[in-house]
Amino acid sequence: MTFKDHFSTRSDAYAAYRPTYPSALVDALADRCAGTDVALDVGCGSGQLSVLLARRFRQVIATDASQQQVATATPHAGVAYQVAPAERSGLADRSVDLVTAAQAAHWFDLPAFYTEVRRIGKPGSLLALISYGVLHTDDALKDVVRHFYREVVGPFWPPERSHVESGYREIPFPFEEIAMPHLAIDVHWHVADLLGYVQTWSATRALEKAVGHGPVEAFSRDLSAAWGDVDHRRLIRFPLSFRVGRV
Repeated sequence: MTFKDHFSTRSDAYAAYRPTYPSALVDALADRCAGTDVALDVGCGSGQLSVLLARRFRQVIATDASQQQVATATPHAGVAYQVAPAERSGLADRSVDLVTAAQAAHWFDLPAFYTEVRRIGKPGSLLALISYGVLHTDDALKDVVRHFYREVVGPFWPPERSHVESGYREIPFPFEEIAMPHLAIDVHWHVADLLGYVQTWSATRALEKAVGHGPVEAFSRDLSAAWGDVDHRRLIRFPLSFRVGRV
């Protein structure tokens, strides 16, 4: 399967503006694992989850098919970054206690990935597919963000985006599922942070390639007007969805 690279060209922005996962997510996963020796974070991007996993796992291996993403990943003594596709980790058989894929599994060749997970997972290890969908804002921004997401960039989302919007419920998941608590990413952002995040969307890049920067510039003006004081931070929430199973 050809690697669909939507993010290498703006790996710096991805590292700067993609939100970080809550510590409670790592605790919930670690508490459900039979062991906490080795975690593999697949499709790690710039390491948003990888670094957090190092709080609870002795060794974290973080892989991504994009050399540029790995090059901009957050350094951490407990994380070993490697360039590798999700379907071919290069790790030894039965060597991993936890495999995570955060905001990434919808890009994978899932049957091949699941075969790899079964090969490298220790008996009783966990696989966790994690996603966050459409961001939630306060009422002042809701209409502006919804219009841009649905009407402006909506036609430019790749088809895999539908899996994110459904919380991965429609993808095949041939593992014994484990319940997870309700969790969300909560950030308090300036308007520039939200605009930077929107620039990391694959649909935004496709839109700009097709019609230029005008629609994004218009969104920036509308969002800034709705936001008000540029020094004011607003709560942005990303509800998390999970498919977590025992290997």
